[in-house]
Amino acid sequence: QVQLVESGGGLVQAGGSLRLSCAASGRTFSTSAMGWFRQAPGKEREFVAADSWTSIPRYADSVKGRFTLSRDNAKNTVYLIMTSLKPEDTAVYYCAARVASGLGFSPSEYDYWGQGTQVTVSS
Repeated sequence: QVQLVESGGGLVQAGGSLRLSCAASGRTFSTSAMGWFRQAPGKEREFVAADSWTSIPRYADSVKGRFTLSRDNAKNTVYLIMTSLKPEDTAVYYCAARVASGLGFSPSEYDYWGQGTQVTVSS
């Protein structure tokens, strides 16, 4: 089992920045990829960013150039650094871990999930 705990969400004005953290524990060595997804009210959960041991980070077109995924392997923590935030970025953000090799771009491809952290961007 792998446990994921997100933190760092909050309320920010448009144009501002936030850094989300995802701390992993348990059998983290069994995972190959880490991803971030988000879900806005009334919408499906959507891919935001992901990377793996064998791949550079990949991003959704809607966040490319504004969001950056990074890792601190010593701390088993993955970060999502969000800049130039827009009201349409408002959502609950989830961290996820995937066991199978390669990146995943849909929620069904991930095996473990955090509880989510709310990000609200005001205009």
